[in-house]
Amino acid sequence: MATIVLGVQWGDEGKGKLIDALLAGDSNFRLCCRAAGGDNAGHTVVVKGTTYDFHIIPSGLLSPNCINLIGSGTVVNIPSFFRELKKLQDGGLDTDGRLFISDRAHVVFDLHQLADRLEEEELGKGNIGTTKRGIGPCYSTKAARSGARIGDIFDKEILEHKLRTIHHTFEQRYGKEQLKGYSVNEEIARFDTYRETLASFVVDQVPLIASAQESNQPILVEGANALLLDIDAGTYPMVTSSNTGLGGCFTGLSISPFKLKDIVGVVKAYTTRVGSGPFPTEQADNEIGKTLQSVGHEVGVTSGRPRRCGWFDLVLAKYSTHINHYTAFNLTKLDVLDAFDEIQVCTAYKVGGEEVPSFPAGLKMLETLECTYETLPGWGGKLGGKTAGCKRWDDLPENARKYVEWIERSTGVKVRWIGTGPAREDLIVR
Repeated sequence: MATIVLGVQWGDEGKGKLIDALLAGDSNFRLCCRAAGGDNAGHTVVVKGTTYDFHIIPSGLLSPNCINLIGSGTVVNIPSFFRELKKLQDGGLDTDGRLFISDRAHVVFDLHQLADRLEEEELGKGNIGTTKRGIGPCYSTKAARSGARIGDIFDKEILEHKLRTIHHTFEQRYGKEQLKGYSVNEEIARFDTYRETLASFVVDQVPLIASAQESNQPILVEGANALLLDIDAGTYPMVTSSNTGLGGCFTGLSISPFKLKDIVGVVKAYTTRVGSGPFPTEQADNEIGKTLQSVGHEVGVTSGRPRRCGWFDLVLAKYSTHINHYTAFNLTKLDVLDAFDEIQVCTAYKVGGEEVPSFPAGLKMLETLECTYETLPGWGGKLGGKTAGCKRWDDLPENARKYVEWIERSTGVKVRWIGTGPAREDLIVR
C-alpha cells in the first residue's frame, strides 16, 4: 500500500520532516520515491541538531532501512546529483545500495540551465521566478521528444547525438552569440567521467515497484513543490513544469491507484510562496508579513530567496483538497503563529463585490480579487501562549486547538500531525 505526501500550497510546507517522521523508528516503509520535478525542490530535515538539505534525492535516505528511488517523472542534473549525494555522505549518511534513479528519468544538461537563465532574462519583469536549474527547458525538450533519458547516458553515440541536436535547436532559438560561453564538446566529455560511477544508481523502476506492490510492501511517495505549482492545476504560467499533484504520482511512478493507503496534504498554518505569481493573502511590506518571514525563517531551501508570506487561505486549501483528495493533513509551523494575539484567515474571494465559487484559473482575476477575512482569537503575542515545542495535543493552548479544529471543519480533512518547531521531535501525532 502506498502513502503519498503532497504539498497543499506553493511548496516549502515541510514535507521532508513528515517523511522523516513516517520513516523513523520501527517504520515498515522500505521504499521512498520521488515522482516529479528536479533539484528545484527542497526539503530540510533536522536530526539531532544536524540539518540535512534534500533537493532531487528523496529524504527517505535518512532511514537506514529504506530504499530510495528518483522516479521516471523526474528530471536529473547529474553533477548536481553527485554534489548533493556527497554533501549528505559528508553529513554522515550511509547511502550504499539504497539510492536509485529510473532509467526513464530525463537528463537536465548544463545547456538546459543556460537556456533557463536566458528565458528568464527575456521575460524581464514578467519572469516566472524559476530557480534557473534548467527544469522548464528540460521538460520542454522531453515534451518535444528530443530529450535524453538517464538510460541514454550509457550509449555514448546516442547521448552525443541528442545533446548536439538540442544544442543546435537552442542556437536557432537564442542565437549563437547568447550560447558562446557554453561548449557542447566539454559537456559531452564530462559525461564520459560520469558513466562508470553513475551505473550503480540506475535501475528499471517498473519491476522494482511492481515487486514491492505484489508483496504488499508499504511505499512512501515524497511529493515535490506543491499543488499550486502544478503545470495543470497551479497558477499557470507561474508554475513549475511538472505535475506536482496526485496525478503526477501515477505518471511519474508505476504505483497502482488501487493500492493507496493515505494521501497526506502538508499545509502551513499560514501561507508562503517563493518566486513570482499571484498570492491573494500575501502581507507584503507590512509588519505581519515581516514577522511571519523572520519568525518562520522563511528562506527557500533551493533558491535561498526570502519567501513571501501571508495568512492561511481557505479557498486555496479547499481547491487543493478537491484535486488531491487528501485523507489527512500535516499542519506545519503552528509555532510561528505564537507571535500573534489574533489571527486572520481568508474564507472567500470576491471580484466586483461578487463571491467567486472556487480558486480562479486566470492570473488577472487572482491579482485583482479581494479577500474576505475572518479574525480568529490567537494564543500568543501579548497573551503569552506557546505552541513551540509542544509534543501532545492537550499541551497546546486552547485557542491553538480551536484554530486546528477550525481548519478541520472548514476543509473536511482531519489534521493528524501538527508541527510545533523545526526539530525532528517537534511533532504532535493525533
